[in-house]
Amino acid sequence: MHLKSDVNIKNRRATFDYLILDRYTAGIQLYGTEIKSIRDSKASLADTYCIFLGGELWVKQMHIAQYQFGSYANHETKRDRKLLLTHRELRKLERQTKETGKTIIPLRLFINEKGLAKMEIGLCQGKHAYDKRQSIREQDLRRDLERDIR
Repeated sequence: MHLKSDVNIKNRRATFDYLILDRYTAGIQLYGTEIKSIRDSKASLADTYCIFLGGELWVKQMHIAQYQFGSYANHETKRDRKLLLTHRELRKLERQTKETGKTIIPLRLFINEKGLAKMEIGLCQGKHAYDKRQSIREQDLRRDLERDIR
């Protein structure tokens, strides 16, 4: 049974503010009402980040709206959620985030073909102001070129 889902929630700010060095796909530990809200595309990755606590990777500040038909068992909207990666990936990420200027940022939240919620995370390095200006210039050039083609 293949479930095709169109849930694809992106962190648009991540590529503007950060230089993405490496990407990983992680599972997320969720409650029942949380996965139902995600399937309704009622989640946001704005201002989210990942942090290591006790050797485990946690996503902070991720907003998942309360499920519309949830009862007293509904979830907290901004609770910390555990990310599921292999032990080797966790060790590698933890080692690299100890270096200065590197952080882990959620890039995309999606439902895979098996119907499970997954998060694409990136090992990122913050951009300087001049890098951001260069990104804006490249976007403007790309947009102008597409206009000329049409």
